[in-house]
Amino acid sequence: MSGRARLTLCATAATLLTSFAMFSLVSPATWILQSTLLLAVQAGVGALTRRVPLARPLTVASQALVTLMLLTLLFARQQAVAGIVPGPEAFQHFATLLQAGADDVGRYSIPAPLSDGIRLMMVGGVLVIGLAVDALAVTYRNAAPAGLPLLALYSVAAGLSEDAVTWPWFLLAAVGYLGLLLAEGRDRLSQWGRVFGGAPRPSGSDLTGGNATSIRTGPTIGAIVLSVAVLVPYVLPALDGGLLDSAGRGVGNGSGDGGTIAAINPVVALRSSLNVDEDRTVITYRTNTAQTQDLYLRIVSLDNFDGTAWTPAQRRIEDVPPSFPAPIGLGAQVKRASIQTRISAADWYKQNWLPMPYPASEVDVNGNWRYEPVGRSLVGDHGQTTRGVRYQVTSLMLQPTAEQLAEAPEASPAMKREFTRIPDSLPALVENTARKVTAGAANHYEQAVKLQDYFATSGRFRYDTQVQTGSGSAAIANFLREKEGFCVHFAFAMASMARTLGIPARVAVGFTPGTLRADGSMAVGLRDAHAWPELYFEGVGWTRFEPTPSRGTAPAYTRTVTPGDAVPAVPKPTVSTSTAPSAEPSASTSCTPQMRKLEACPSESSEIAAGGGGGPGFWDFFLGFWLVLAGLLLLLLPLTPMLWRLRTRKVRLGGHGRTEADVAAYTLGAWQEVTDSAWDFGITPEKSQTPRKAAERIVRIGELGPEATASVHRLAAAVEQVLYAPRPLPMAGLANDARRIEEALRASASRPARLRALLAPRSAVRVMWAASAAWTTLGTRVSARWEILLHRPSNQNS
Repeated sequence: MSGRARLTLCATAATLLTSFAMFSLVSPATWILQSTLLLAVQAGVGALTRRVPLARPLTVASQALVTLMLLTLLFARQQAVAGIVPGPEAFQHFATLLQAGADDVGRYSIPAPLSDGIRLMMVGGVLVIGLAVDALAVTYRNAAPAGLPLLALYSVAAGLSEDAVTWPWFLLAAVGYLGLLLAEGRDRLSQWGRVFGGAPRPSGSDLTGGNATSIRTGPTIGAIVLSVAVLVPYVLPALDGGLLDSAGRGVGNGSGDGGTIAAINPVVALRSSLNVDEDRTVITYRTNTAQTQDLYLRIVSLDNFDGTAWTPAQRRIEDVPPSFPAPIGLGAQVKRASIQTRISAADWYKQNWLPMPYPASEVDVNGNWRYEPVGRSLVGDHGQTTRGVRYQVTSLMLQPTAEQLAEAPEASPAMKREFTRIPDSLPALVENTARKVTAGAANHYEQAVKLQDYFATSGRFRYDTQVQTGSGSAAIANFLREKEGFCVHFAFAMASMARTLGIPARVAVGFTPGTLRADGSMAVGLRDAHAWPELYFEGVGWTRFEPTPSRGTAPAYTRTVTPGDAVPAVPKPTVSTSTAPSAEPSASTSCTPQMRKLEACPSESSEIAAGGGGGPGFWDFFLGFWLVLAGLLLLLLPLTPMLWRLRTRKVRLGGHGRTEADVAAYTLGAWQEVTDSAWDFGITPEKSQTPRKAAERIVRIGELGPEATASVHRLAAAVEQVLYAPRPLPMAGLANDARRIEEALRASASRPARLRALLAPRSAVRVMWAASAAWTTLGTRVSARWEILLHRPSNQNS
């Protein structure tokens, strides 16, 4: 194996071994097989282009182009031209997949599911690192800096991984990088031999014995890079996410005797949760009440509105009490019932706020949890998350009446001061719309109901999770004008408008009740993520409203009924009697009204994956792979003459041995390169002419300058020595002479002639001549062999 081939193999192996550090980040880890195959193709393209040879930038560009085509085949086949050539639609599809992958990374805990977006990020990331390593270590022959992209790949994996035992992955990465350095050192020494300097060595000593300085350079840099790789994961901060996706690393200030929680943005992943292609189950629970339609699982309340976003205020936290104090503002006259709910969080669902029915009065949960009394929320401390947590919550099912809410007195000045505060940047349109919608209302309760009805029915708003309404204080105004958005927009707008009317308001984030399963338990999925406004009424406390159309259920105390009318039936969650798929599914039978209400029906967004079915299978990819190779061969076919000439020129003018035979072959090869270059520019060789006459003809027709003329005659003289002198003397600089002649011929030729000499060189006909001669020789040998076999006398026994 040549040194360059060994270096290519080591560069690919180093990238692959380092990528194993990401093995535990997603499940299943089938992406590693695809990465291995594509890395091998990428390295093979690099080896072929370097063998031509192409210029170094063209080699890297060729590898990048082939890599892009393979990624297009794998992820954007339907959006590409002929399935492999990426166009604008393919690049747009890549951007969509990458955005979906980024959302999935933020949403899921480790190991995350291998969605198409995450798979593109994993495979594409490994290929980008592999291309960088191959370019630095093999194409540009500098393996030491190739440790930097490898370090980046390992650091990302180590920073995200929660596995306490990461040293095996580090060991694999280190072995790959050191092997790359050693391969480069061996390749350099094989080319340059002994480095002269220092004391002479015995003749029998190792060739590398005098190269201690050169050999030490690579391992020294390698040791530095490996040391940084050990320290970086511990120095970098943990990559925490939002409320609905990943967890924080703790919120307390000390050992658990106090501390504060800082304001965060808990709705950062809410849109992504509603737009997932796979509605994964987040929580399952059982409760002893049949009124599950009102059992929202509340995570946290957002009570700080700065005109740009609603966030939790920075508040003090404390140890979880055995039983929570009575909810603020709740009077004794409100009907209530105590219920128990046993909740189990999925093993992959990890965030640091505990979902609970509101208002909770007692929580039985293990782990490091802290209590925030104003929002009545539990938050994880020092890395505590909901991942796989099982707990029991005792909560109150409040049943206030419309009369109690309508007769509620004004809230206290302190309550109004904190929860009716609005920023000066809030557009006047918000308050004006609130006044217009609630015109004629006699009290805050009627104002609240009118706001809810305006968003849910009379205002003709449309629920859309894909809408973009801007950011900052203008987002609410844009939402009121465009009248389309999702739960966050409805909740934010109603809470903001309520505050302009003097009603204390905040926003709650959590989950709708979910879907009833056949075993009697409830299942809450990602698409059940929700936000809703809570308004405060003295004597009742914080009260839920539901302004979002087609999401959740409106509370009974907000439904307008006349005396004698029956209270409208509350829709019950659909019971799933079987997990087996229907023999003849249809849109009308497989998607129940309750599933539509909870946005759990399959949507067109699931078609984001190439092929609409989760990506191509193995045989599709295998067939596509060979189609890509066939397409590349077709693209390279017109370039074959040019590639052959480049390769031939490199061989003829490359290195050679020191024997007389080697010198003679080298000299004749250099002369043939000159005559072929002249032929490419229209000077047909004359076999009957001597080298001296041929040189004069090339100078005359090619209109060469003095330097090029001297080079031609010097080469001709060297050829005559090889042909006629008893012991020809080697002449230095023949390769430079040949290159100088070729440059002079190009300079004196017209642009069309130069273009033809490059793309369709006339001397490439030698390939056909060689193939014809080989075919003739083969036919002659086969015919001779058959003649011998046919005329061989048979042995007869006497």
